[in-house]
Amino acid sequence: MIAGISIYEILTVTSILFFVGVYCFITRKNLISILMSIELILNASVINFVVINKYLYPDMLQGVFFSIFIIAVAAAETALAVSIIINLYRQIASVEVKDTEIMKY
Repeated sequence: MIAGISIYEILTVTSILFFVGVYCFITRKNLISILMSIELILNASVINFVVINKYLYPDMLQGVFFSIFIIAVAAAETALAVSIIINLYRQIASVEVKDTEIMKY
């Protein structure tokens, strides 16, 4: 592990990152801010995978492989979400959640 930093400190920081992401996801009205909060949640889970794997099985790399997979899925999700947001902005000139009723029908 990292010298001078315990697993409890790292898990506390990642828990704070996760719950900040959840809070921002619930309270934000802008689609880009919501996308950023989803990325914050995913990054907190990636750090948890790596830290717990390093703590429990220091010689194995399963947590790293899961993390790389999550990062790849998050990149694809971000690209798709940004393209949808750009298309919405071209149609209604807004990225607010309340203005996205155009996708309803």
